[in-house]
Amino acid sequence: MNLTQVGETSERILDRVSEVIVGKRDVLSLVLTAILARGHVLFEDVPGLAKTLMAMCFAQALGTEFRRIQFTPDLLPSDVTGSHIYDRNKSEFVLVPGPIFANIVLTDEVNRATPKTQSALLEAMQEGQVSIAGETRELPRPFVVIATQNPIEYEGTFPLPEAQLDRFMVRLDVGYPNPAEEMEILQRRVDRRQDNVKLDAVCGEEDVLAMQEAIEDVHVSEDVMRYAVSIVTRTREHANLYVGASPRGSLALTKLARARAAMEGRDFAIPDDVKHLAVPALAHRLILSPDLWARRTTTRDVLEAILSTTPVPKAS
Repeated sequence: MNLTQVGETSERILDRVSEVIVGKRDVLSLVLTAILARGHVLFEDVPGLAKTLMAMCFAQALGTEFRRIQFTPDLLPSDVTGSHIYDRNKSEFVLVPGPIFANIVLTDEVNRATPKTQSALLEAMQEGQVSIAGETRELPRPFVVIATQNPIEYEGTFPLPEAQLDRFMVRLDVGYPNPAEEMEILQRRVDRRQDNVKLDAVCGEEDVLAMQEAIEDVHVSEDVMRYAVSIVTRTREHANLYVGASPRGSLALTKLARARAAMEGRDFAIPDDVKHLAVPALAHRLILSPDLWARRTTTRDVLEAILSTTPVPKAS
């Protein structure tokens, strides 16, 4: 698949998902960008904003297998990865794969599971494989985790450590619809006559893999890479940040920039790709200085200030 086809297919995918998800084209575009960049997505927003529906719609539009895991405090690692069950007919233990063996896996309220279960998920995200009773099994390709967590309810939760947050390529929020969009949501539900939705696939698993592979053909100039590095370096030097982004952050930013370029039918990344994606790619990798918590300053605020003062390379 060439880059022109990647752009055309991406547009059709977004159009298909937008048949159900109303007024969130920018968010949908960021999710697809992360998928094509072979990354994972963390949604941090209040309940009821169609995060689960969004993940399901992407799985249907991409023609991939979808599984949902509701994270709870009593969830065990084996409930995610699978386990060996004794088969009386065969008189032996056989492996029963867990729900992690799918192309798009939604992990709802990921911060409600214990750190041990979270670690099993994070191993799968990082390595693309799971270990079950000493046996290593590869996960299907493509493989994307879309996780959610509620930012306003912390009782009985286990917040993800910064080192684990770093495994997510982007952190996104959906936001409330405006009144006109909410009216459209209600009208579509009335017209549909049922809660469930079914979308026709735009492509298949092999097409998604081909699109991911085509991203590697996108050229990134030295100026664009230097711009990304400048932003990341400033997060390490900023007085309001206790911890800045690591090289994993600059790598994620570059991958996302290449994916965005391909989605727009370009074979080269531009500084605007980097600037557009810096906040979702980097904000969750930063730790504020302790005295700023009381001022309600966020890492997004600091990052936007960095972006406003970092020189943007001119087009050559």
